[in-house]
Amino acid sequence: MTYDTVRRMALTFPNVAEGTSYGTPALKVKGKLFVRLREDNESVVLKMPFDQREELIAGDPEVYYITDHYLHYEWVLVRLSKLHPDALHELLQTAYGTALI
Repeated sequence: MTYDTVRRMALTFPNVAEGTSYGTPALKVKGKLFVRLREDNESVVLKMPFDQREELIAGDPEVYYITDHYLHYEWVLVRLSKLHPDALHELLQTAYGTALI
């Protein structure tokens, strides 16, 4: 999977605009970041409630992970090459909704 796939799907949600964050492509809803390409160009950073983040990481640590930087923030890192395409829409919906809160 590529960031372009993520981008195309996320742009179908209402009020989503393209931008940048930390110098990488990003998507925002009403000005609030909900997904961005990580600097490694292999992962995305998604807005995610702590409880769901922990479930994702516990369920598939090859796909979902965090670094120390994100430990205290509601974000999860997702390896695009390992992500099953069917999971993308639900992940984006959660990130989108979490950004709107």
